[in-house]
Formats: sequence, structure tokens, C-alpha cells
Amino acid sequence: MDLYAIKDPSFLNDLTVKELETLSEEIRSFLIETIAKTGGHFSSNLGVVELTVALHKVFDSPNDKLIFDVGHQAYTHKILTGRAKDFSSLRQYQGLSGYLKRSESIHDIYEAGHSSTSIAAAAGIEFAKQYVGNSHKVVTIIGDGALTGGMAFEALNFLGNYSDHQPIIILNDNEMSISENIGYLSSILNDIRSKSVYRKVKSKTMKWIPKFLRRLTSKVERGIKGFLSNNTLFDDLGFSYYGPINGHNMKELLKYLNIAKRSNKPCVIHVLTEKGKGYKYSEQDQLGLWHGVSPFDVTTGVINKSVDTTIKSWSEIIGDYMIHYANIHEKFAIVVPAMIAGSGLIPFKNQHPDRIYDVGIAEQLAVTMSSGLAISGVDVFCPIYSTFIQRAYDQVNHDVARQHLKVVFGLDRAGIVGADGETHQGVFDIPLLRPIPGMSIAHPRTVDDAYKVLNYAFTINQGPFVIRYERGKMEVPNTQVITNEVASLAWEILKQGSDAIFLSFGSILDTLLDRLQTENLSITVVNATFIKPLDGDMITTLIQQNKPLIIYEESSILGGFGSSILEFCNQHQLPTTNIHLMGIPEQYVAHGTKQELLHELNLDVDSIIELVHTLVQP
Repeated sequence: MDLYAIKDPSFLNDLTVKELETLSEEIRSFLIETIAKTGGHFSSNLGVVELTVALHKVFDSPNDKLIFDVGHQAYTHKILTGRAKDFSSLRQYQGLSGYLKRSESIHDIYEAGHSSTSIAAAAGIEFAKQYVGNSHKVVTIIGDGALTGGMAFEALNFLGNYSDHQPIIILNDNEMSISENIGYLSSILNDIRSKSVYRKVKSKTMKWIPKFLRRLTSKVERGIKGFLSNNTLFDDLGFSYYGPINGHNMKELLKYLNIAKRSNKPCVIHVLTEKGKGYKYSEQDQLGLWHGVSPFDVTTGVINKSVDTTIKSWSEIIGDYMIHYANIHEKFAIVVPAMIAGSGLIPFKNQHPDRIYDVGIAEQLAVTMSSGLAISGVDVFCPIYSTFIQRAYDQVNHDVARQHLKVVFGLDRAGIVGADGETHQGVFDIPLLRPIPGMSIAHPRTVDDAYKVLNYAFTINQGPFVIRYERGKMEVPNTQVITNEVASLAWEILKQGSDAIFLSFGSILDTLLDRLQTENLSITVVNATFIKPLDGDMITTLIQQNKPLIIYEESSILGGFGSSILEFCNQHQLPTTNIHLMGIPEQYVAHGTKQELLHELNLDVDSIIELVHTLVQP
């Protein structure tokens, strides 16, 4: 079938089961070939092809509302709603988003990017029907990993109280999220999988039991459940449960989706899928390495990345330090919310498996658990992506900072992250965390700076501490030694100049220093490793030079680093007429490469040079 000719899902109404199966294979092949060229979320999309085709066969999108949790696994949905032609621009600047976008299609009902939101959103859409008069079906597709998020349970608990509403929840169970699934829920699902014979017996037996006996049978049923399955979670919450069913068997999918569609109760359909299905390298992946990929060779499965062992991601650099620290200090633990691989902590887990706790997609739990470790005298590191710290703000503020506990937070992917787009840009953490009393925030420029900052955080610092680091790579020589030196709170002048002053932190400093070698400009470049506390002496010195002072941050300009310096100047009666702020304005930043987005935001090095030229003109 010509996938590029698809305009909407209505054509599925005319296809037989066999034709739907053939279409699914064609879509899977298309996804493999396309993502190999562009990169993108890979395994999750290969695993839900048949399920997505069946959903669009049974339900009438967009009249019926399909809500994908997170949305990164909705590539088949995009194809069936007329966007196959756009996949060559997947996750590229001004191209097809890797997530659902309401601006892209009327079939994209709800946007996300962070997990565990779909059931709560579905609750609102379901209850809105009584106000807007619609009779559509509301269907949520959520993974077993996302189901570990607290909001998903809260929504299940709420919806189960309303048997007169009929939301349909598809539990896409591939036994694997980005990292290994953990916790009691995982064991519950394992129980259901292993004891699915109970469901088969029930479905066959109930057909011949007379209706007047079924009320009595339901009491007997509870006893049988107790014998055959230790879990009655979904039933006890008030849902009709169906499954587990084979998520790659089209006939079975259509059968149970139609049952749920006709049901007069809220339903959960438990679907077993194989993450990475149809591509041998992703099928064999047990670590989540094929969850999101760069372009790769389809034949060999080799991802087109540098194999230079001296080039490491910032996540790996921080992970190396944690191994070093754990080797020296016995009272040290790491609490991570479902991102062991993404946070560069697989080597740590291999060496210290009993000192790292993966709590699942549960940032709030990770932070408050860290506070419990800290209050007991344990040094604790809690790595969370910058965009996800938003989900645990109250816990950082109320549970950690208010009690002045020493928890070191690693804010990974700080700043512009690129292709994941507006839901993942790490641009709000400074304005969020800066006002918290006692909070320290640092952003190292070099590997050595990072080690010094972490030494400070774990030894001298006695309160909540944030170390920010970017989504990028650094050269780390094989001879690199983790220093015992401790970072100074004082800012560092990297280069003296006479025309203007540039004050910032992170990788932009070296980018600018390189550019200045070919520019006829004399600029003082200052490295503010510590964003909070401010170096008041340095600020005063810079202001007194009476030169244009550019304060740059790859972060929200509202309430950010530059704002803190203006506040300092106001408090100390220092003039601000020469201060010029560069940062991200009040907007969400879309997807694209980091360089493309910085250029669009007038935050690339060309924009810095242009501003300096404007300011120093006679």
C-alpha cells in the first residue's frame, strides 16, 4: 500500500483482518527505514503498530478521542492520519514533531512529552461530554512504565468511582520502559501474565451460566481469583479488565477493542507487546538502548556515533564521578527516576548495584526518598532531567530545602536539548529553583570544573545543591584524574578585554572564546560557575568598569540568572544602564538542532557578536 497516499484512517473500514496485518508489516518496515535516516523513538513505535492500526479500525478518530501517554510512540498514528510524507523531517527544525501536536492534525487530541498524564486528561475529556453533549469514546494508551507514575494511579482511583462513564484504558505492557520496570506494579503485571488462565476460564465459563446465577457466581469468582491470581487491582478499582491479550494478533485486538467499545463500564484492556518488534537488534535490547536512537545502518544495526572513547557525554562524566565517590564513601546512595541509562549510571549500577535505587517514573518519590536518606546521614545524589524537576518542585522545596537537607541534584539536559522539543527543553529550572531559600546552583564549564563542584557539593555544602549539565559531549582524556580540589564560589575571568564584558556559564563561554580569535573585538569573558550564590564582589567590580555588560543564559530570561543580577544591583544601588540580558523569552522552544534553535532565539554566537558591535559603536 502507498503509505504516502493515506489522508485519514477511514480507509481502514474497508480492510480485512489479513489486509490490516499486511498494512502493519508495511508500516513497521517504513518506520525502520525512516528512523534509520532521521533518528527518533524506535523500539516503542515498532511495538505498537498492530495495536494502533486496530485502534483506528475500531474507533472513529477524531470523533472518538485517542490519547497517547507521552506521545513518543504515536508514529503509526501519524502515518494513519496522513503524515507519512512528512517523516523525512521527523524531529528536525520546523519539521514533523516526534510527539503529538495539536497544530499538526485534528487527530492529535492531547499533547504530552512527560509521562503518566493520559488517564487524568482522559478523565477530563470523558466528563466534558456532559457539558458539550458528545457521545464519543475516550481511549487512553498508556505503557506499563508510565503506569508507575503517581498521577496515573490517582486517575484510575478517581475514574473507578464512576461506573456510569466508560473510558477505555489500553495498558500497553511490553515489560520494559526506558529503563527496567520496577516496583510492586511490575510484579502484579507479571502475576497477571503468568496466571492469565484465570481470565480464559472465566470468559468461557460465564457464557453458559444463567443470568440469575451470575450474581452468586461473582462471589465465587472472588474466591477463584484469590486462588489463581494474587492481583485484583483493576477490578477492585471498578474497571472491567480484559487480558492479557496478544498485542500483535490483529484478530484478538479487534475482538477486545470492540468489546470495550460496547461496554457500559470503564474498561482496562491489558495488551502484551514486544518492544522493538520486527528488527532483530532492538528485539534483543534489554537496556533500553534502542528506545531513542540516532541515525543508524539498517543492515548492521550500527548507530552512527563516534566510537572515540575520549569523548563522553556529560551524563557519563557525572556518572564516573559517582563511582569515584562511592568507592571512597560507604554512606552514599543514588536515587534515580527511571533513567539509569540516560543518566550515564549503568557502570555505577554494575559496580554498586545495592547503592542505586530506581524508583520508576516517579520524580516526586525520588526527591522525597532522597530527603529521607539525607536526614539519616547518607550522602545522596538524585539525577533528574531539567525538564522533569518541574514534576517534583514541591518535594524539592518542601521536603528537602525547607528542612535544609543535603541532597545533591544532578539536573541533566539543562538548556536547549534539541529534537525532543518544547516538552523537554531544560529552560525553566533556574527560575523555579533560584528563589528557594538555601538552594545552591552551579553549572560547570569543563570536566575539571564539574569534579570540583561535586567535591564542594558533597563536602563543604550542607544544604540542597543543584549541578546543571548540558546535553552534550566533552573530551575526557584517558589520563583524566578526578581532582580532590574544591570549587570556589568566586567567578573566574577567562579573558580580559576593553570593549565589553560577557558574563555566563557553560559551553557558550568556550564557543565565544574560539570565535573571538577571529574577531576584531576586545571582550572580557567571565565564567559564573555558581549561578547561586552570586559573586557580589565580582558583580560590583564589573559594574564599576562602566562598560557594556552582557549577561547570557541558555534559560528563561524571566526570573533567571540575569534577573538575579539586576536584583542585586537594585539592592546595592548599583547602576544597571549598561546591563544587557540575553536569554530565552516568554515562549516554549520547539524542536530542531541546538544550533538552529539558538539562531532562531538570537542566542547563537553570531547574535552575541552582533550585539557587542552594536553596543561598542561610537
